[in-house]
Amino acid sequence: MGIAGAIQPGYAQKSKEAVKQLLENRNQQIKKILGPKGTKYSKKQREELKNVINGIIDYRAMAKYALQDTWNKITPQKRDEFVKLFSQIIRDHSLNQLDIYRANITYRSISINGDSATVKTLATRKDIRKNVVYKLFYKQNKAKWVVTDFLINDVSTAGSYRRQFQNIIEKNGFNKLMDILRKRASR
Repeated sequence: MGIAGAIQPGYAQKSKEAVKQLLENRNQQIKKILGPKGTKYSKKQREELKNVINGIIDYRAMAKYALQDTWNKITPQKRDEFVKLFSQIIRDHSLNQLDIYRANITYRSISINGDSATVKTLATRKDIRKNVVYKLFYKQNKAKWVVTDFLINDVSTAGSYRRQFQNIIEKNGFNKLMDILRKRASR
């Protein structure tokens, strides 16, 4: 087979089915750890939940988006510290509303445009329905999809952090933001 007819590396992984399978596998793992409502979790199970829930998130991409122009003005060491604090806060926050992960998920649409994908779902639990949209990016160097943002009922997680962080930076500077994040992460 000539080069023109060769299968490109990563091509199969960039399919709509691969994106759906990534999210479905994650949801199944979460539900398995969660068990029935009212289940108590050991420290180990809580860490396992954090890892599965957040394992497909690209925190660096979300952090860069949240900081906007400030990202290019700070040192690589400050960026790394920011990403570490930011990811810890999101990971800890992910355990605040575990019931949403017990919901039934309906996939409404999956669209892929180059290395970007959007997955629109409906999470239904009892009488509560939430539209959840995942924004993903295909990392060529790792041959895998990562989540760069998710919207719950049209509220962007990355956008919400961006507004909060930009407000603090404009009023008090980046160092104040880092102080706030260090305090939140140490709780």
